[in-house]
Amino acid sequence: MADRAAKLQKKAPDSVFMGTRVRVFSNVRRYLDLFLKLTPSLNKMRGPGDDTNNNNQSTTLSKLFNAKWHVFNFISYFLLFGCGLTVGVILSFHLKNISLDLHTQLSLTSRSSSPSLAMAPQQPSDSPVETISDDRAQYGLNDFLEPPEAMHGMDDPQLLWRASMIPRIAQYPFNRVPKVAFLFLTKGHVSLAPLWEKFFKGYKGMYSIYIHSNPSFNLSKAAEPQGSVFYGRRIPSKQVRWGHVNMIEAERRLLANALMDFSNQRFVLLSEACIPLFNFSTIYAYLMNSTQSYIEAYDKHSPVGRGRYNEKMSPHITIDEWRKGSQWFEMDRELALEVVSDQFYFPLFQSYCTNACYSDEHYLPTFVTMKFTPKNSNRTLTWVDWSRAGIHPVTYLRPLVTVEFLKALRHGSQCEYNGQSRNICYLFPRKFSTDSLIRLLTFAPKVMYFNK
Repeated sequence: MADRAAKLQKKAPDSVFMGTRVRVFSNVRRYLDLFLKLTPSLNKMRGPGDDTNNNNQSTTLSKLFNAKWHVFNFISYFLLFGCGLTVGVILSFHLKNISLDLHTQLSLTSRSSSPSLAMAPQQPSDSPVETISDDRAQYGLNDFLEPPEAMHGMDDPQLLWRASMIPRIAQYPFNRVPKVAFLFLTKGHVSLAPLWEKFFKGYKGMYSIYIHSNPSFNLSKAAEPQGSVFYGRRIPSKQVRWGHVNMIEAERRLLANALMDFSNQRFVLLSEACIPLFNFSTIYAYLMNSTQSYIEAYDKHSPVGRGRYNEKMSPHITIDEWRKGSQWFEMDRELALEVVSDQFYFPLFQSYCTNACYSDEHYLPTFVTMKFTPKNSNRTLTWVDWSRAGIHPVTYLRPLVTVEFLKALRHGSQCEYNGQSRNICYLFPRKFSTDSLIRLLTFAPKVMYFNK
């Protein structure tokens, strides 16, 4: 069927051309026949003479005139034939161009209107189907699950968007060991790193570490040694000022980086002055078995509580919904996703909780109380001493660090854990100075039962 259609297309222009040529020559022949019919009539218009004496002379002249008239007719026919031939040649070239255009149009029309004659699109030379390699063919789930390097090239909008993605299927289609993400918000290096090294020893694969420090420090030569658990764990960071809203931005940045590892299930914010009160297995079990998150939130009727509220936040956040609490949080993955995805309440804090508002003490307590009260314990796992007046808690220097002091921190409080009363309430006390490190390393095997 396709061959027949192609032949018809090929013959169509030639048929048009031949038909036009036949019509031209038919018209020329008709004009010549008409001219021949008119010639006798012209001869008859001359009429007979009245002078009988001149008959012979008239006959002679008539013969001579007829002879000349035949010569004239022959020349006229010849000229007319030449004109016709010239017109025919000119028309033939013109009709040849028309036939070529017509042939092209008919071909294009046939291809577009007839599915059977349409040409299949050619596969581009760089098509994945053609050039895919064996390595790419082996791309699997593990490649997708592999988290990016800590020091990546994403900016904040890209990072938050990437981290906010969640699977709609709750069951994981792979073997997963839930991990605790330790988020260190520091000025420079982790000053108590040797103590943390002992804490993490022997538990590789059960934790992740992320460090947000001053950008200038990230570029310095004071980075951690290659064998350290903190090596290569610094994330792209920005300048952070104490009490400023960019501290919340840094916390969200840490959470977002940790969320890109699908195995991270619990997230705890720490400073360089924090220490672990228990060994890794105890803290891991405490966090993984908890049914709640740990964000301190309370309503404080004072200048440092409700006195920091800005009425411009109303009606989205009212003064009765305003909360205060410690910035040092611990939360599960579900709540962490909500924090990095918040595009409504956080912009209000960026605009109206400035200067002496200290947004790091109000954003999470207010946001979580308004949206996720049942999932929150309303307490923090980070112990600090506010017994002395001032804007900063007590810093523990070397002489204050004793075995008795550490034991009191471990079991000296009562709180609720999964609906039951417990005497383990704090897991990460602060603020410990760098000069207390020697004593902490000495007492750790005796008090915290770290691995030797």
